[in-house]
Amino acid sequence: MAIETLHLTVRGMTCGNCARTVERKLAGTPGVTKAMVDLDGSAANVEYDVGLVKAEVLVEAVRSLGYDVAA
Repeated sequence: MAIETLHLTVRGMTCGNCARTVERKLAGTPGVTKAMVDLDGSAANVEYDVGLVKAEVLVEAVRSLGYDVAA
């Protein structure tokens, strides 16, 4: 199991509920071991098993919620 941390810049979050929604989406993605979203910093840090999920899948998970993401 190879764990890496991905830092994402998430644009478009305007409230705590937005941040919780993104955090739940990331945390619920198979292969993710930890997800933390910072509303004020417009950031998400995701720890994930590279053998189970690719970074592109995590970016697309956030984009599917309607937010702009940069890795």
